[in-house]
Amino acid sequence: MTDHIETDVVIIGAGPVGLFAVFELGLLDIKCHLIDILPKAGGQCAELYPEKPIYDIPGFPMVTGQGLVDNLMSQIEPFHPTFHLNEMVESVESIGTPEAPLFRVKTSENGTTFTCKALIIAAGGGSFQPKKPPIENIEAYEGTGVFYAVRRMEMFRNKKVLIVGGGDSALDWTVNLQPIAKRLTLLHRRDAFRAAPHTVEKMRSLVASGDMDLHLGQVSHLKGEAPVLDGVTIKKDDGSTFEVECDVILPFFGLTMKVGPIAEWGLNLHENLIPVDTEKFETNVPGIFAIGDINTYPGKLKLILSGFHEGALAAQKVHRYVYPDKRLLFQYTTSSTSLQKKLGVAA
Repeated sequence: MTDHIETDVVIIGAGPVGLFAVFELGLLDIKCHLIDILPKAGGQCAELYPEKPIYDIPGFPMVTGQGLVDNLMSQIEPFHPTFHLNEMVESVESIGTPEAPLFRVKTSENGTTFTCKALIIAAGGGSFQPKKPPIENIEAYEGTGVFYAVRRMEMFRNKKVLIVGGGDSALDWTVNLQPIAKRLTLLHRRDAFRAAPHTVEKMRSLVASGDMDLHLGQVSHLKGEAPVLDGVTIKKDDGSTFEVECDVILPFFGLTMKVGPIAEWGLNLHENLIPVDTEKFETNVPGIFAIGDINTYPGKLKLILSGFHEGALAAQKVHRYVYPDKRLLFQYTTSSTSLQKKLGVAA
């Protein structure tokens, strides 16, 4: 039996930006449901780097990915959002007019259908999956000796860890896991890195002090009787090989982003991103908004804090669609008693 739900707004994507949109909408008495393909809220922060420190969230000198998600979940609790996890939006049909948008949204997992007055796409880069290195039989070690993300640092305590890659993820985890690993080795195909300069400098300092190893080359073979890994064979540019003992290999080769059905919703995609205006972050389809990494506009910065700003402005325009006859009066949460009551903090 197909479930049918009527709500003000459907948010596609329950990452940090989608979660903060719930807060901004809630302040305006706008109810929403969130749909996410992942089994839990939090997006990439919760799925790929829950324990990774983030330093550019205003008001937090440092917060972990999961810590940020937990705080956002607490912040939106007064508005009682409904989550539909492990579901993917299959189709979006416009059944209204440009002046009075109305959409029918259907998921593919259990056939849930939503009717809403506005749609906010906060799906990051779409659905994502790690790029796997072309190593024979690597699948046999996945989940035991090969991992594409660090969800719990404690899993790698006292392990011989080999990290492969030269970008931010590889270098960040090199610096963060080195203190708890039995021995940590970083492998990259060349002695040039795409990570933040201060992280590269810290890594080189650890190498110089002998606290970790750095090798140049590429993994050619995995050693050990699957699923137990006990080492790798590394091939250098000159064709010679050598071996490194390790219990765990963490290949960080980036993510493959797939926009999936979004490409079929009538939006003007540009290189798998959704162009929006910078006044209200609305797409070419009235009533459909895009915030966070999925959108593009001149000067776009792919930062969580930028997505928060985009969600706040999008909510203002959404209010016009949800309450066309109601004047919106901008208020500060610091001085508005009505807003504080919504948040459960007013005397």
